[in-house]
Amino acid sequence: MLSPDGCRSRRRRFWESLSDSIPIDCVRLADPIHLAYFANCYVEPISLGADYGGVLELHRDGRAVLWHENRLPKSVEAAHVDERKVVPWYDGQTPGQCVRRLAVVNAIGGDRRIHDHPSDPLGPALINGIAQMRRRKDLDEIDLLKRCMRVAEAGFAWSRTNIQPGMTELDAYAGVSAACMRAAGHWAIIYGDFAVSPGPERRGGPPTPRVIQAGDMLILDYSVVLGQYRGDFTNTLVVGREPAPGQKRLYDLCIAAMRAGEQELRAGAACQTVYDAVRASFASAGMADYFPHHAGHGLGLSHPEAPFIVRHSTETLIAGDVVTLEPGLYVEDVGGIRIEHNYLVTDHGYERLSQHEIVLR
Repeated sequence: MLSPDGCRSRRRRFWESLSDSIPIDCVRLADPIHLAYFANCYVEPISLGADYGGVLELHRDGRAVLWHENRLPKSVEAAHVDERKVVPWYDGQTPGQCVRRLAVVNAIGGDRRIHDHPSDPLGPALINGIAQMRRRKDLDEIDLLKRCMRVAEAGFAWSRTNIQPGMTELDAYAGVSAACMRAAGHWAIIYGDFAVSPGPERRGGPPTPRVIQAGDMLILDYSVVLGQYRGDFTNTLVVGREPAPGQKRLYDLCIAAMRAGEQELRAGAACQTVYDAVRASFASAGMADYFPHHAGHGLGLSHPEAPFIVRHSTETLIAGDVVTLEPGLYVEDVGGIRIEHNYLVTDHGYERLSQHEIVLR
């Protein structure tokens, strides 16, 4: 859970960031990411309120008002706002109020607001400004991300002990998910790649009924979502037998590439430099053509988010970025592997946030 002080601080910095050329006294935010970031307002996805959320009004004088429907789950009551205004939708006795989100917006009224929507003339500037703010993570955000990672690590521990030949990818997903939920102590979203690789053009993907065979390389690349925040990290297992020499070589190359990227992680470093370090490590072994995707990306309320550590990057790392490094190689008749850790970028380097052990067995 994000803290009241953290939410108030982000709202204050938001107003400080607005140009004096934008003479407004209030903004209206409806994107669920914005509601979580500024007010700890999070609607549990498995609920009647899934996909509907609310509308958050931020006033220049510091007030925060949350409008939401009366049928949202109790998670919305944890929002850090000065006032909650509940809009009736359905009472179980009379017909509901048409489109639920529209009912909230109409109830607000007024003509002095900027909306976080591209149709508003100032909407893109507002959205881009908040996206830039979100890169520099606050302490309460980092604490929540660390909790996401501790929960996910329980799933990795389960996978090393329990995944066996004869199980399906769906079985592996179910086991990892159950372990994560036990660690969290409540229901949570667990999504990502639970896939034998490589298949025909397959570097990952959601779990399927495919049966895992002895010697298969199973990519486990997943996130646990808590309060809208999520980590994103990976291990690849050789299932049911000791790794073959070719599989071990792919692992060693990915470990070396991750270390090369880590050496470049610091505030002020160009994302292009980090990407080039990872790719150059593979190139030195003649394997760069088997590395087809990004070398990492930002994390937080969405996945992925800025900055992007890619082939044609234009961004620079800043202190407070939370990023991944994600080297991978995919070779037919050998296997596919991807590994990943999460890092907090600092002025002098990084703090590694994910603590799962990257191993083939």
